[in-house]
Amino acid sequence: MRFKKFFLWVFIITMFFGGGLIPFYLVVSRLGWVNTRWALIVPSALSVWNVFMTKAFFESNIPDGILEAARIDGANEFTAFIRIVLPVSQAIIAVMFLFYAVGNWNSYFNALIFITTRNELFPLQMVLREILIVENSAALGGSSSETIVEQLKLANQLKYTSIIVSTVPILVLYPFVQKYFSQGIMIGSLKG
Repeated sequence: MRFKKFFLWVFIITMFFGGGLIPFYLVVSRLGWVNTRWALIVPSALSVWNVFMTKAFFESNIPDGILEAARIDGANEFTAFIRIVLPVSQAIIAVMFLFYAVGNWNSYFNALIFITTRNELFPLQMVLREILIVENSAALGGSSSETIVEQLKLANQLKYTSIIVSTVPILVLYPFVQKYFSQGIMIGSLKG
């Protein structure tokens, strides 16, 4: 690839230096994504760190000889990628899937900034936040001390239940990708 080092440094700089919240908001709003799903999907669709992890996996686990043999046999880059690279890359695909799933499942910041009028677009974490805020304000608005105590108990039960509900899907998903995760997390480590 031409200018490979230049593009590498462009990615590295974006990993260490962000533009800030105000320019980020201005870009998203000028794209017309405020109060849309795009504001939640596109900014978190790619992580530079995950790109580097995937690149390191490909460089250390896919020999150049296999790709060269595929080219000699007449395979173009796309065919070699689909038929050779992807079947060998199950570990990194599972690890990236888990990283993005957990990251997006726990994400609330973009929704807090960009979703202001449409509550049906809130991710789970924002819905749980709204439930907790409503329950805590309702508990503090009671008249007698017994009602306040009962409402605080209900608010705490709702809080702990929502924590369990938000954790269960990731706990169910993890055992299926755990074997790949232990392989993929060793990417870039020393081989002895």
